[in-house]
Amino acid sequence: MPSIFRKSAKGATEIETRAHRLVPRLRAMLILVDGKRSDSELAQLMPPHAADTLAALLEQGFVEPVDVPAPAVAAASPSAPAPAAALAPSFDTTRRVVVRALNDAIGPAAETLALRMERTHNLDELRALLPLAVQAVGNMRGRSAAEAFAARFAAL
Repeated sequence: MPSIFRKSAKGATEIETRAHRLVPRLRAMLILVDGKRSDSELAQLMPPHAADTLAALLEQGFVEPVDVPAPAVAAASPSAPAPAAALAPSFDTTRRVVVRALNDAIGPAAETLALRMERTHNLDELRALLPLAVQAVGNMRGRSAAEAFAARFAAL
């Protein structure tokens, strides 16, 4: 069963301050660790030696394993409509989705912009950064990738 890791407090501090001056390979992996991707997904994003890199981050305390709970059984009946509040994602969820999509699209090159997005406090601030994200995706992955990224978040 794959393991899922998240940044520890030490890891989050390292991303913000670079206090421990991690080598680029370790820092790039630390940026990709998000508490959702499994070790096998991270290995695909950062071959070769991904397992060794992740093990080094774990050993040094920059990441920690996530306890993945068993899926909960829904209490409501499937025919009952969900409340409107449950259908609309929260701002934090929206921000997380946008940042993850940016990291998935361009990897460690997204670090500076992803950090700016993570510091936003409302949807208007996040919307203001979306053109920069589209431009970054276009610069790294081409016009069609930028258009797909823009279309994905056009409703924001």
